[in-house]
Parts: sequence; C-alpha cells; structure tokens
Amino acid sequence: MGVKAIYPGTFDPPTNGHLDLITRGSKLFDELTVAILNNPVKNPLFTVDERVEMLREVTRQIGNIHVATFEGLMVDFAKKIGATAVLRGIRAITDYEYEFQMALMNRRLAPEIETVFLQPAGRYSFVSSRLVKEVVSFGGKVDGLVPANVARRLVGRMKRG
Repeated sequence: MGVKAIYPGTFDPPTNGHLDLITRGSKLFDELTVAILNNPVKNPLFTVDERVEMLREVTRQIGNIHVATFEGLMVDFAKKIGATAVLRGIRAITDYEYEFQMALMNRRLAPEIETVFLQPAGRYSFVSSRLVKEVVSFGGKVDGLVPANVARRLVGRMKRG
C-alpha cells in the first residue's frame, strides 16, 4: 500500500498554481485526492459540481489523481479515505502563517496525518483564485494563470453577472 494524500481547497476557480501543485503532488504520492471543500458560507462563484468538472477536465491525463468533495473537518475526510498526508501550497509568508496554524491544529486533531508544504512554481507564486476573479471582473485577461477550460467558464460567468 502506497502513500495516499489529500490536497484540500475551495478551488473557486482552479488556477495554474493549483494545477502545478497537483501535478507535482502526483509524483510525490501514490494517490492524490483533490478535495473540494463544500462551504456555501464562502459564497463561491462556481458550484461544487462545476469545480469538480473543471478539475477532472484538467487532471484527466494524470493517472493517480481523484477529485472529490467534502464538508466539515478536512482531517475527518482524510481519515475516511485513508489519506496519511495533506498537501498544501504556500505562496508567501502570509500563507505560511495561516498554513502553519492549520497544520498544527490538524496535527492536534489527527497526529497520524502529516502536512507537506510545496511552493508553486515562481510564475504562479502571486496567483490566487480571488485575484483571478477580480481581474476578470474588470475585463482583464487571465491567460496563462488558469487552465483554458477555466478561463472560458470564468469569462462566461462574469459576463452573465
């Protein structure tokens, strides 16, 4: 049995930074589940089903990736699927502070689950879902920052309002 990991997030929308971490994580772990948090309180732009579809489209060619959704505590979902590691991305110091706190809390809740931090490729170190949505809302281009299928949906969604 190999190492199963989970890469949790809202992925609203998925960015090339996310895809970079997914691709690299797929090489580190035998199985990687991209776990989309279903948290309506965050008022997402895309439904959970749309985010699942977008992520499945962009990860189809990677054999050991699964896309799933969860609610509640991430560590409970990780235990449920047998994951022993959590993959998290860190873009900047501000991410580190938040992620460090989360990792310590997760360790307290589930000491058997390790957190692994990866930095995205430098060209994606400034990219966030929030920033991408903001740029598109003002008519800016996000080519190269999100996969093409995501860019089409994002532009279409912003035009509809």
